Amino acid sequence: MALNTFIIEYTCNLNINLGVDKEMTASIKDVARESGVSIATVSRVLNEVNVVNEETKKRVLEAIKLLDYRPNIIARSLKTQRTRTIGIVIPDISSQFYPEIVRGAEDVSNIYNYNVILCNTDLDSQKEIEYLKVLREKMVDGVIYMSNSLEDEVIYMLNNLKMPTVLVETNAKNDEYPSVTIDNEKAAYDATNYLIKNGNKKIAYIGVSPDLVNASGIRFLGYKKALSDNGIEYDENLVRFGGLKAADGRDGMEVIINKTKIDAAFCCSDEIAMGAINTLREKGIEVPKDVDVMGFDNIYSSSIYYPKLTTVEQPTYDMGSVGMRMLIKLINKQEIEQKHYVLEHKIIERDSCKRS
Repeated sequence: MALNTFIIEYTCNLNINLGVDKEMTASIKDVARESGVSIATVSRVLNEVNVVNEETKKRVLEAIKLLDYRPNIIARSLKTQRTRTIGIVIPDISSQFYPEIVRGAEDVSNIYNYNVILCNTDLDSQKEIEYLKVLREKMVDGVIYMSNSLEDEVIYMLNNLKMPTVLVETNAKNDEYPSVTIDNEKAAYDATNYLIKNGNKKIAYIGVSPDLVNASGIRFLGYKKALSDNGIEYDENLVRFGGLKAADGRDGMEVIINKTKIDAAFCCSDEIAMGAINTLREKGIEVPKDVDVMGFDNIYSSSIYYPKLTTVEQPTYDMGSVGMRMLIKLINKQEIEQKHYVLEHKIIERDSCKRS
């Protein structure tokens, strides 16, 4: 007998032996009877309609707790056209960057009694589209959306959803969706400027292509602007585009140092920076004695990696919590104070760069 079959049969037998059946589940009628009020009054309490006096409300809530009553979510959603469920779409669940955003969003959703469906798209735009279709079928009330690249096809799908959507970590080309992010160009500019002030001139860049419509792609613009503002000529031999993983940093640094000597490297993720440092270490190049390396994101590993990473910190928890508060307001047709929140970044000085 398969394990899952055994569990099902055992459960059925246990229910029969104990006399358990569907009728034992408390109904709204049971709550009304227990608390001595009408079904309509119980319904008003459940739907937070503020016409029930506090004493009656307390009695109803006590009855709900005593009977362990659970509202029929499907029936309730058909009536109210609300499921109190929110979809969160993230590009890469294996990244240390996104869980803290999700945590911030989930903490706020719990405060307002919303459930969360988490969708991991594996950096695949087609998977993003499929998940958006699933969320529509699940009748979620709104979507927190983080994307590897907001391509036209994805935007088209978001438009067709016709449900409240907030972008976190990135924003759309035409700013049509509310968003929570940092100024990624300015953050990259500040990081590159930090390396320049440390006396570095030949600064490598390892990141994603600026052709991608996302937060990481924008960072390349900040890198180039900082070079230009400091009178440093841009050198394409110092630049490698790829993904955001340690392997991309390792391979990118390998190509760069095989072509030319560098003073420093700005990496548009902490994982890239770790991979880049591994390559430098294998080549006998010391960080920061020979080369400064700057990361981006301030993920947990950046503080325990050796050497500890100097990096740009994004306020990930706040990005998630602010995004969720905005979304819940939109769901409830409340006015939001502003459409686009740009939160503050800061440079965290550690051991992978020389101190100026």
